[in-house]
Amino acid sequence: MSTQTLPTPDADRTSRLREALQSAAFTADGLLDLLGAPAYAALARSETVPALRATRGDSPLESLVRLFLLQAAVPYERARTALPVEDCVADGWLVQHGEEVRASVDVRPYSGPEGQDWWIVSDLGCAVGGAGGIGAGTTGMTGVDRSQLVLGVGGASTTLAGITVRTPVARALDLGTGSGIQALHAAQHATRVTATDVNPRALGFARLTLALSGAPAADLREGSLYDPVAGDEGYDLIVSNPPFVISPGARLTYRDGGMGGDDLCRALVQRSADHLADGGYLQLLANWQHIEGEDWRERLASWVPAGCDAWIVQREVQDVAQYAELWLRDAGDHRGDPAEYAARYDAWLDEFEARKARGVGFGWITLRKSGADRPSVVTEEWPHPVEQPLGAWVHSHFERQDFLRDTDDAALLAGRFRLADEVVQEQVGLPGAEDPEHVVLRQNRGMRRATRVDTVGAGFAGVCDGTLTAGRILDAIAQLVGEDPVLLRDRTPESIRLLVEQGFLDPVADPAGDPARDAAAEA
Repeated sequence: MSTQTLPTPDADRTSRLREALQSAAFTADGLLDLLGAPAYAALARSETVPALRATRGDSPLESLVRLFLLQAAVPYERARTALPVEDCVADGWLVQHGEEVRASVDVRPYSGPEGQDWWIVSDLGCAVGGAGGIGAGTTGMTGVDRSQLVLGVGGASTTLAGITVRTPVARALDLGTGSGIQALHAAQHATRVTATDVNPRALGFARLTLALSGAPAADLREGSLYDPVAGDEGYDLIVSNPPFVISPGARLTYRDGGMGGDDLCRALVQRSADHLADGGYLQLLANWQHIEGEDWRERLASWVPAGCDAWIVQREVQDVAQYAELWLRDAGDHRGDPAEYAARYDAWLDEFEARKARGVGFGWITLRKSGADRPSVVTEEWPHPVEQPLGAWVHSHFERQDFLRDTDDAALLAGRFRLADEVVQEQVGLPGAEDPEHVVLRQNRGMRRATRVDTVGAGFAGVCDGTLTAGRILDAIAQLVGEDPVLLRDRTPESIRLLVEQGFLDPVADPAGDPARDAAAEA
């Protein structure tokens, strides 16, 4: 276990430290301005040389970057111009060595969704680049069990923060909090936040992240999966960036859950209904195996508990060799002994072979405890670019599922719809052709989907402005194209449902407040 003592800051001194960081512009925007985009991006790749070159001066901001992001020693008197040094040494943020000070932890500026200046606290070397960005002998890591490292901001944590539904809730749970990023976000819209982790050091770092960022304290609990919250009242939001890596052993707590294959992610999903309030959401990032002879969609759909709607999105698939190499590099194994690297690589492939796994999927899983007798479970592959944040889009996806489940075809034709914002039409065909081969509707927001429609579908979508009912629009189109309006009404609801489900059309409430009236009129 680690023998490193984490900072134990006093509330008033932490407030003064936060003010000093803001005063020196040690913020996400301040870093970008100082370093420039190339050096800023290089930090995320564990490359520090560009940032070292950009911080050769003696400004307070340069001193802070060297201390908290680059693990460099800074003269005591120089640090004094940027920080309340005596307080920082007393509380353990800094360690004094003669006439110099070094940081005891990484502090990474992070911008909140509404432009808040936050700071994520993690182990030295782990604020940028993950565990692969440090070596076993990195200065400042003495006494820390490397398996217990706590990472800072990464692509996975920012992705999860972006897709999380941010409606105000009473109770939120950050399961596997790590350095506390998700708990920090949840504190902005939840009355009470509970954060758990199997690693007690992670709970200490989460406490520091919340305190330094000026957020309310969370209820911090140690334990695995749902064990720490057994018996609690249901949560309105459960969010998790769990140790989802499918590995042959639990070497690094932050990534290896210690359960075989993808059992940890499956357990999180299957057990979630017992811990969700009615209408509550579970949102997590996950990896899942592609098993020979099995459809991954059916396999993941079988994880979903009864009474829950689900939206499962696969963003990427890697073959087992690519996957093993990714996580061996994450741990820095590629820089060690070649024979040991080869042995670990071989063990990874043995694990996959034993499980008949041919690949690994990466993606998002969102559940909502709807209580529906006919739950909506959507599993899809979507490797294309999306527009973050997606939380509002995720929320609207489940609202659309409610609408489609509760609306039969007659009510659908009696309803009004509006073309979603920033949907454009593209016509595809040979140059000079009289008619296009097909028409594509494309979203420029959210999931940025594209779907092919026929002439009727394109005409229908183009007219939808919330004024006319779907049935009356189809009658007008039938007259224009010379088709039987009854037959057109019969064959079109399926197409309308698809456009609604994918977010191209938004249902519009009856402006007179009497949907029954329009239904009667359509009948």
